[in-house]
Amino acid sequence: MIPKNINEVSTAWLSEKMNAEVTDAKPTQIGQGIGLMGDIFRVELGYRQEKSSNPDSVVVKLPSSFEENRTQGVDLGMFEAEVRFYNELAADASVGIPQVYFAEIKHGTADFVVVMEDLSHLEMVDQSKGMNLEQATGAVQVLASVHAVWWDRVQVPELDWIPTMVGPRIEFVDQVMPQFYSVFAEGFEQYLPEGGLEIYELFAGNYLKLTTAIASRSPWTLAHQDYRVENLMFGPAGSGEVIILDWQGIGRGPGAYDLAYILGGSMETELRRKHEQQLVSAYHERLVERGVKDYSAEQLWEDYAHAHLLGGLATSMFTGGSLDLSNERGLQLVATMSSRHAAAALDHDGLARLKKIIN
Repeated sequence: MIPKNINEVSTAWLSEKMNAEVTDAKPTQIGQGIGLMGDIFRVELGYRQEKSSNPDSVVVKLPSSFEENRTQGVDLGMFEAEVRFYNELAADASVGIPQVYFAEIKHGTADFVVVMEDLSHLEMVDQSKGMNLEQATGAVQVLASVHAVWWDRVQVPELDWIPTMVGPRIEFVDQVMPQFYSVFAEGFEQYLPEGGLEIYELFAGNYLKLTTAIASRSPWTLAHQDYRVENLMFGPAGSGEVIILDWQGIGRGPGAYDLAYILGGSMETELRRKHEQQLVSAYHERLVERGVKDYSAEQLWEDYAHAHLLGGLATSMFTGGSLDLSNERGLQLVATMSSRHAAAALDHDGLARLKKIIN
């Protein structure tokens, strides 16, 4: 049985899924405003017989309470993608993946549940504040470790269920982006660096062209596609521990997409500029350590530079163009993302790159 809501996550149901007799379950909703596609609860557990292997709490992820979000999650295949990732692929990665006790979905619907380890002892970073250098280093190294597992191995029939970065999902975003541009420009032009509005204007309606340009020349891997700091949990300083959450948006395409997305949007601009080459090198070194061959540091840098014209701009414009501007937290986040991603694209000759590809 898949619970319809948290009230159906009973002690009997948890006992079956946790393989231990649960006598008490106290849920508290967490992540409001962050887990938009899901309702997320931390559930404190009590057991008939305590064992060291029994967790004191778990996190339970259920469909969003909002019908519009559930419909979008079904239409884009996001719920199914996350459940299948945890059940079919996650075990292949040695780092960066949370422990999942149970994940199930009714095919073609929003009826799903994920029960996973509680990571509340780790640190979450506010994206508007941004990562520090140590956190950024850990984030790119774990990303490279995950990318290396599927490097140049995802264009096979058994993974056809994972959308590509040049498939229908990107085609849809590409088609609707011009509709959001004027609203985005009106709401966020004031936050953009010089040249920023022009880059968004040229980007609107050309997302698929830009994605195709890099996808046709760069090796593909399994990309997270929303690899930003609020989907990461960090261990104590010096530990290097980073856990990646929210695998609903996975896709197949160049790994540089995720790398540019995290460094472009989840660090203060000046900090990124100061340490960017060091961080990109750390990502490349980890790829090589994990067995990736025939992908030079020079090609990575070129792919990374191009990738600043992809997900960061798309997410900023799509979110900003549809945002309720009375949502102060959302407004601040989109303003920060929009400014940072525009600056990163401009820092890498984004206007010239754009014009060359779309003309």
